[in-house]
Amino acid sequence: MKKALSILLMFVLMLGVLSACGPKRDSSSSTEKQDAKKPAKLVVWEDKDKTGWLKKVGADFEKKYGVKIEYKEVEMATKQRDQLRLDGPAGKGPDIVTLPHDQIGQVATEGLIAELKVDKSVTDRFSQSSIDAETYNGKLYGLPKSSETPVFIYNKALMSTPPKTMDDLYTFAKSNTKDGKYGFLALFDNFYFAYGILGGMGGYVFNNNDGKLDPTNIGLNNEGAVKGTEYIQKWYTEGLFPKGIIGENGGSALDGLFTEGKVASVMNGPWSFDPYTKAGIKIGVAPLPTLPNGEHVKTFMGVKSWLVSAYSKNQEWATKFVEFITNDENAKYRFEQTAEVPTNKALLNDPAIKNNEGAKAVAEQSQYAVPMPNIPEMGQVWKPMADSLQTVVTGKAQPKAALDSAVTQIKSNIKSTK
Repeated sequence: MKKALSILLMFVLMLGVLSACGPKRDSSSSTEKQDAKKPAKLVVWEDKDKTGWLKKVGADFEKKYGVKIEYKEVEMATKQRDQLRLDGPAGKGPDIVTLPHDQIGQVATEGLIAELKVDKSVTDRFSQSSIDAETYNGKLYGLPKSSETPVFIYNKALMSTPPKTMDDLYTFAKSNTKDGKYGFLALFDNFYFAYGILGGMGGYVFNNNDGKLDPTNIGLNNEGAVKGTEYIQKWYTEGLFPKGIIGENGGSALDGLFTEGKVASVMNGPWSFDPYTKAGIKIGVAPLPTLPNGEHVKTFMGVKSWLVSAYSKNQEWATKFVEFITNDENAKYRFEQTAEVPTNKALLNDPAIKNNEGAKAVAEQSQYAVPMPNIPEMGQVWKPMADSLQTVVTGKAQPKAALDSAVTQIKSNIKSTK
């Protein structure tokens, strides 16, 4: 028995010696494993004419993590999505892309982007509405880069202070619309702009059911939507808007009149700030006036998103980079370089934004805005609504009949895609 015990003890001691001589399996081994997985570089697609800020931020990331950032300019609205469909499966696509949030449902359904796994402390940086915009079917797919929404823009030479209510604006427009000049113009035949009025009066596109949009429940011909369309109709029937700002050429006609100094105020987005200023107009920018029912104009909000390609072999590191570039410091730096307004809550009162009239107005209006629906069914909404609004503002149909027709068409379109 003693002999057997001695042999057992010698065996245990030998195992101890062997384990001491073998490879160490402490925390450093996991670090080495992580370093082995670290890519030499990450490829980032940024929007056209917007890559300048990445030189500094990419270098900062490389210095901190040892991963080089290679970036390329690809137009965001359509080309990135289309190019990812080709380059991703071919193995030559990017690790990180940027897309408008309303494309998320489509590209997620196609399997082009990966679900993001981030801590709550990361999503808590941003306004809830912008995180909602990045979420599809309960899953987070992106982090917000910036947001934009229509605001009230006025020519300071023709309007001293912006009106607080649409009733005040209507009174101003009645007194200042004559001889080819106008008090206020908006592209209300365009559903993107018109929705702010319909939504503020009680209309909605798809019912929001606990964070999920229900495409079977459409509120574009309910009582509120009809009242909103009737309000829009009034501006046209009373001659406050010219006939030339309807349809595809409406935007360029509106911009032309404003830059010629023939319009005191317009409803437009932040993309127009620079062209208006370069045209010599001293602009003022404010949130949109409140509606006759006391509600805010519920404009559509567009969120530009950072997304990770589903084809990336470096999704964890790509996610780390997306977290890095959207932190408060880097989001502020990007705003200073591009003038695109971030949705980071901590930056709302930062002097960089607070003292910038345009950025402040966009940030404030965004509090009342709703993200454009990001589900694929939204693609079936735009044309029927544009067609119906145009029949109303040209006097060819009344609001209720036009909206009923549009919703019938939308439902038919959605059904045909199933």
